[in-house]
Amino acid sequence: MISKTLLGKLSGIVGKKYLMTSQKDMVEFAADATEIAHMPDVVAFPENSEQISRILRLATENGFPVVPRGAGTGMSGGAVPVYGGVVLAMDRLNRILSVDRDNLIAKAEPGVITADLQQAVEALGLFYPPDPASLKVSTLGGNIAECAGGLRAVKYGVTRDYVLGLTIVLPTGEIIKTGVETRKGVAGYDLVRLIAGSEGTLAIITAMTLRLVPKPETKRTMVAFFENVSLAVQTVSKIIRNKIVPAILEFMDRLCIDCVREEMHLDLPENSGAMLLIEVDGHPELVAHQARIIEDLCGVATVFRAAKDPESAEELWEARRNVSPSLHKLSPHKINEDIVVPRSRLAELVSFLGTVSMEYGLPIPAFGHAGDGNIHVNIMLDKEDPVQLKNGHTIVRALFAKVIDMGGTITGEHGIGITKAPYLEMEIPVEGIQLMKRIKKAFDPEGILNPGKIFS
Repeated sequence: MISKTLLGKLSGIVGKKYLMTSQKDMVEFAADATEIAHMPDVVAFPENSEQISRILRLATENGFPVVPRGAGTGMSGGAVPVYGGVVLAMDRLNRILSVDRDNLIAKAEPGVITADLQQAVEALGLFYPPDPASLKVSTLGGNIAECAGGLRAVKYGVTRDYVLGLTIVLPTGEIIKTGVETRKGVAGYDLVRLIAGSEGTLAIITAMTLRLVPKPETKRTMVAFFENVSLAVQTVSKIIRNKIVPAILEFMDRLCIDCVREEMHLDLPENSGAMLLIEVDGHPELVAHQARIIEDLCGVATVFRAAKDPESAEELWEARRNVSPSLHKLSPHKINEDIVVPRSRLAELVSFLGTVSMEYGLPIPAFGHAGDGNIHVNIMLDKEDPVQLKNGHTIVRALFAKVIDMGGTITGEHGIGITKAPYLEMEIPVEGIQLMKRIKKAFDPEGILNPGKIFS
């Protein structure tokens, strides 16, 4: 697809040193965390908006695909070059441009690692709350493109809630600054919110202005184990009804607890039906007060533990951090879905998972963010077994139908990409999808930017 003439022009834009054509070297740019792989024709490492603009103009004129890529940690195939073409690796746009303590904003480029920004602003007493599980690897640009969530979303919101302004390059090459540097701003359509979560299909982000908040003075971590899921969900509702919104409110079911205990040899109670990991933060007096109330509300728990110091808090976090890899003791592969339901209906969801698990003979452990109803459902299977694979996909469709019937959504933070594209019409009516396609056409008339994503 990319002729020698075009390769020469690409080399003239980014420099030969920053153009990769070796199949061996490009393998790592063929897939993301889904492990679905399609080889690109070439990988380019641009330095700035101007170089990206020139590449996109060339692509629009010649009809080859361009796929933006951050760290490749996505879970829905969003950075996979399904039609080959050029992968734009954003590694070189990796500077924190400024941190403004007076106006509580930071400016950065898309290749900055999320944890690096967090550390930089926390050293100044500030806080950037979005915290996807991949924060030590994933980039700010990728987080915005996918509208990453994370553990702290219940209190602080998701990535799009912290994006004030963007510099973007359109597929036709125009460089546009959109958004504001202030908390208020309603001039024209909100293009910032449109780009956030658009999965790299509308424009390429080259700079961003992010909202910061003061760093919480202290935090308290607690864990509670319950006989069953219903008691855990009732406790979640009690905490919220008592006007306490924890920074983190995580959930694990029985299968997850058992896997972590056995694989990691952690001191977790046996015969527990559910676990809640709870963290509150803020002013020391408020944190102490809320922690006391939460302990009282967890009175139905079989075991309750509160961390006395950062070291003991770290011990409590071990179970949550290791749950995903420990599940492979059940089966070699998994289909990982990130559905969302109203948090008051989590017990109903887990009961449904138990029913379909028995029906199809596949384990389905669940864990995730109880505070906002975003649960990671893991259908454990052997993908080399055609019957298990077919049953796995049958369960996915049944799961999505159940979630939508419950008033939820088929994805809370992973995005649609290519893995959920066949199911999008289950949630969004045809008229809504057609409107989205018209928006895509307005931004990208030749369809060269990240084709094959979102719409099946």
